[in-house]
Amino acid sequence: MRSKHVAPDRMGAFSDAVIAVVITIMVLELRPPEGHSLAALAPLWPTAISYGLSYLFIAIIWMNHHHLLRFVRHAGPELLWLNFAHLFAVSLLPFATAWIADSRLSPVPVAVYAANFTIVDLAYLAFERAVIRQADESDFPAGARRGARRRSLATVAMFATAIPVALMLPWLAFALICAALLLFVRPEAPGSTA
Repeated sequence: MRSKHVAPDRMGAFSDAVIAVVITIMVLELRPPEGHSLAALAPLWPTAISYGLSYLFIAIIWMNHHHLLRFVRHAGPELLWLNFAHLFAVSLLPFATAWIADSRLSPVPVAVYAANFTIVDLAYLAFERAVIRQADESDFPAGARRGARRRSLATVAMFATAIPVALMLPWLAFALICAALLLFVRPEAPGSTA
């Protein structure tokens, strides 16, 4: 009888490959300046900022995903589909990054960027919930579970709030996105002993 589960390391390897492709696509969007002086770099500030933030976001995604995979006992269809949904949302990041850079952080592109972050975070939240259900209480204690839930809900709220804020104050929305990312710099949720 064939198992309906995939080894967690295969899911992790596939996720690593998708994230590597997303980073590659983002870097291929970078174009050198027209001129040959340092001053020629100045007009590229929106590209540098959006690329840097998106790269940081992808690094945070990878670190948190890698951390969660430690608790996966089996990767059944539900977890695989949640992982695919999360990776799909992540794969949209190069588009949103290029748009905010090209528009020089205009309101609608920043709102779409915030929406992309919201979708990635919602997909991650669903993936995280499914993984935590598999974890032993000794590996993922109740305090860590509560901390993970609070942190995930706080970041979803911050990203979602950034969407309407971007339409009026795109710089403030961009700052809100940056602040939300800081909550996930450490993969361990508050209250975790891992």
